[in-house]
Amino acid sequence: MFTSIFGSIETGIIYAIMALGVYLSFRILDFPDLTVDGSFVTGSAIAAVLIIGGTDPFVATITALIAGFIAGCMTGLLHTFGKINNLLSGILMMIALYSINLRIMGRSNIPLLNEETIFMKISGISESWGINIIFNDILISVGLGDSLPETWGILLFMLVVTFVIKFLNDWFFQTEVGLAIRATGDNKKMIRSFSANTNLLTIVGLGLSNALVAFSGALIAQHGGFADVSMGIGMIIIGLASVIIGETLFGTKTIARTTIAVIGGAIIYRIVVSLALRIDFLDPGDMKLITAVIVIFALTTPKVIERYKEKKRKAWKRVEKLQREGGRYASIKSDL
Repeated sequence: MFTSIFGSIETGIIYAIMALGVYLSFRILDFPDLTVDGSFVTGSAIAAVLIIGGTDPFVATITALIAGFIAGCMTGLLHTFGKINNLLSGILMMIALYSINLRIMGRSNIPLLNEETIFMKISGISESWGINIIFNDILISVGLGDSLPETWGILLFMLVVTFVIKFLNDWFFQTEVGLAIRATGDNKKMIRSFSANTNLLTIVGLGLSNALVAFSGALIAQHGGFADVSMGIGMIIIGLASVIIGETLFGTKTIARTTIAVIGGAIIYRIVVSLALRIDFLDPGDMKLITAVIVIFALTTPKVIERYKEKKRKAWKRVEKLQREGGRYASIKSDL
């Protein structure tokens, strides 16, 4: 059980980067961007092809991020200059990227099991620095010595990377450009009245969103040991599930709080899926069904809670009204 949860946290923290990209497009820009399903694969495809070609995995991953930015900008151009509906723009780019990704990869699947990836390097550093021994000794001391992870380096490295991205997001959305992008998502007419170029802001926002998605795709390909042309199917749902779960559990009062909520939502989502798949009558083929159920639950639960609270407020107001009327009646009776 511990090993399963540990693996879910490790994978969840990588998917959290993708969830931050989805949060940027869906919540900040209010743009239903389905490019995510394609740009995620674009990131993994480019990273895999470059790594097999002998490129340093760090350089390959950054290249994948740049490619994701370009894909997002293309979606923005279709919407802003092509005057195509935002939803349709994302669908068109997603479809186009499927063929582009096949062209990049040359085939439908690229294995990376025998190639040096970022995580192989990090695992080697973790082993040489004795990090694994330190943390495993802690687990042994608390009675979890039978389920020791192979390495702690990947989890620690991804925590650092993800939170660096989180803090950069928080900082960026407090800058003039970041505030303008937030305003574009809230009210385009208002921000245009201040002479802001909403078309350019939309393009940049979608570019940054898909850059994070492609970056996550490149890391997932290296973590899983392969890149597949169909690995992006349903990725937008996973991202939305992470965002919704995080917002429901942790709140959305500030940008900083919301971004940490999205990261927490991604990790919780992976843990829930992992635990659900341990149920006997479920198998890996049910993963999409589990995702749908989680999203439905996350969407309906806040509304049910809100209705319950509203019902209690109305009941309390009726009690207060009766008490006031009773007090006035008692006062009149005493005067008589």
